[in-house]
Amino acid sequence: MAEHTVFTLSQVAQHKSKKDCWLVIDGRVLNVTKFLEEHPGGEEVLLESAGKDATKEFKDIGHSKTAQNLILKYQVGLLQGYTFKKDADVQVASTNEPKKNEMSAFVIKDDRMPKYAALVEFFVPLLVACSYFSYRYLITGSSTV
Repeated sequence: MAEHTVFTLSQVAQHKSKKDCWLVIDGRVLNVTKFLEEHPGGEEVLLESAGKDATKEFKDIGHSKTAQNLILKYQVGLLQGYTFKKDADVQVASTNEPKKNEMSAFVIKDDRMPKYAALVEFFVPLLVACSYFSYRYLITGSSTV
């Protein structure tokens, strides 16, 4: 891994404006100022984490490999006192070159309902409505006789 400038968290905290936005992910100091307008979640998301360690927020969202590779593009240094795991460095270094068949978007899990559940959701309310209107018809019909 090439030598990078080492920053403290207090130095990163000075860069939290729209014109100068830095944050920390996995011990890597990132200057995301140019990425603010391009961020799919909006610039507000990045500005909320500006000047802080945003590792937890980044991991909670579940970013794609492409998004994880952007970390290297916007990296300006390392956080002081952060130690990298050897396996993580190798994995990040090996993902530098994008794969042609890799998807760059989020995949939404498709939870299909069983067919009988869809039928039940349709016919139960229909049966209740028919029962109600049949009851009303019988009651109003018997009161007029």
